[in-house]
Amino acid sequence: MTTPQLLGRRRPPGRRGRIAMTTAALTCLAACSGPPKDSGTGAEFKLSASTPEARGEIDSFTWAVYAEPPTLDYTAAFDYPQNTVLSNVCESLMRWTPGLTMEPGLAKKASNPNPRTWVYDLRAGVRFHNGKEMTADDVVYSLGRQMDPKNAAAWAQVFQNVASIRKTGPLQVTVELKKPDSQFPQYMATAAGVVASKAGVEAAGKDYGTTGGLACTGPFKLGAWNKGQSIELDRFEGYWGNKAKSKKAVFRILTDPSARTNAMLSGEADGGYLIPTESYGRLRDSGTGSLYFGEGLTTVNVDVTNMQGPLGDVRIRRALSLAMDRSGFVEAGLGGAGTSTSSITPRAVWAAASKPTRKAALGALPPAKQDIETAKALIKQAGATGKTLTVATSPIGQDVSLLATAVQAAGTQIGLNIRLRTIAPNAFTALFTDPRARQGIDLFPYTSYYNISDPLDLLANFRTGAYLNFAGYSDKGYDKLVDRATAVYQRGQRMEIEAELQKQAADKVLWTPVAEWPTSVFLNKRITGAPTTISYMYYPWAADVGAAK
Repeated sequence: MTTPQLLGRRRPPGRRGRIAMTTAALTCLAACSGPPKDSGTGAEFKLSASTPEARGEIDSFTWAVYAEPPTLDYTAAFDYPQNTVLSNVCESLMRWTPGLTMEPGLAKKASNPNPRTWVYDLRAGVRFHNGKEMTADDVVYSLGRQMDPKNAAAWAQVFQNVASIRKTGPLQVTVELKKPDSQFPQYMATAAGVVASKAGVEAAGKDYGTTGGLACTGPFKLGAWNKGQSIELDRFEGYWGNKAKSKKAVFRILTDPSARTNAMLSGEADGGYLIPTESYGRLRDSGTGSLYFGEGLTTVNVDVTNMQGPLGDVRIRRALSLAMDRSGFVEAGLGGAGTSTSSITPRAVWAAASKPTRKAALGALPPAKQDIETAKALIKQAGATGKTLTVATSPIGQDVSLLATAVQAAGTQIGLNIRLRTIAPNAFTALFTDPRARQGIDLFPYTSYYNISDPLDLLANFRTGAYLNFAGYSDKGYDKLVDRATAVYQRGQRMEIEAELQKQAADKVLWTPVAEWPTSVFLNKRITGAPTTISYMYYPWAADVGAAK
């Protein structure tokens, strides 16, 4: 499941049939899913594996975020603002690491005795922020909230193959699947696998996630939430793992990109992720700190949200893709820190595939180079000259606004009438959760990051009825391929099927891929330790932040 950035996010042996996967095999599945260690892009920026380790503790640090989370309920944690904070407060059964592999989390062991069964043995002595000790009952309850239709959970799609979740011991939970599901165990390292105290959630009732504590187990607990201004996290002294290096983490809500940059330059904020691309140079050359880039497993796209109008004709979607000036957008919109692409999936997620599979997935993609004449011919052929399309934009940063402008320029050159609709930063995230927010919008800039290192994380989103299938695309053949890939635990075989899904998504131009974009993070000279990769969405990164000297 890929979740948007503000450019917008959202599975043993190789034979079908009876399979036994041991815990060791699970570890291999996870470890083999990380990106290549040298996954550079060739552009004029360098990917760093990490920032220097902290040398000691600090009293507090302040972090700039571009929007206020509407809620910190883990069932709704489906965008950058929520997960950047929540990943430090709530923990999952498994854990995504800074190296983008998977390891045990609140479950000390996960085993797969048969293709339809996953058994999670829990750590003993783990305490929630409310003082209660974690039990199997809390896990059953927490995962059950994701499946409850009343919650309209953003992660419900992860649980569509779950038949039952039951307690099979004081510290053991067994998940029975309707059919083999290679993706489910991987998503247990995301917000889909979060465990919260049953008593704590029930006590909060409808206010859970917006007031009071979150009753989770992470290295920080929720402190003061000053609406519209800041969210404070306090170190949890009863944490079961290594305690956080900072006693407090303060998240400053700064919706204006210039304000975020100025806060980091002045020291009002010690750092931040998702640096405004127009500020890369200022921050890099300021002398006040360091700007890092890391593997983001991220693609910048133009999302199609309405196929009932002109975009229902694939020729119009192809024409817009051909008319896009991708290289111009990378330079202007991403500050040169990115690479043009026509692949809807980042190339790094294919690192574990065989050469023939990588060639099948990436070798026959449409060109990323602009071709206005061919695009004009397609528009004429479709009888679409003068047709109107509406594109959402937002003053979040130039990465968003310039991509919307690039779409407008591309459409204008080939005879379409492209209108821009500006949406406030705090409201922009609603495009991913509320169909009403997408009414009247045909396209919007959408940065898709991976939640797990598997191509199906994105490609499954074009299945009929999928959460991120905003345009309502439906193809029975595509759905069957998704089902086939999902059922295969052996990674190499699964990726062969995923390569075919990639080809079909590209041919139908279900989104328009524009660029691959690394994760960016700025740290001033006072602090260090934050990971550079997209792992910060689910890994308790703030616990690693401490004194630089």
